[in-house]
Amino acid sequence: MQPSDVKSRLESQLDGCEFHIQGEGCNFQVIAVGEVFGGMSPVKRQQLIYGALSGEIASGALHAITIKTYTPSQWETAPENVSA
Repeated sequence: MQPSDVKSRLESQLDGCEFHIQGEGCNFQVIAVGEVFGGMSPVKRQQLIYGALSGEIASGALHAITIKTYTPSQWETAPENVSA
């Protein structure tokens, strides 16, 4: 899989989110930014992302995924946000 494949899959499953994907093969880092994460626990946030990628995980196309999720206001001050 390519980062663009992961991004496309997430965009088709989760509306109103911005995704930043890095990695190759079956190992990826996902940063997701969206209002949908407001009020959610960290576990629920990760479950939302894993759910959107469940088919790829079950098939083995995705093996290792690191997930970070932010609301837009959290993203403004996140260390990963190089444009901040």
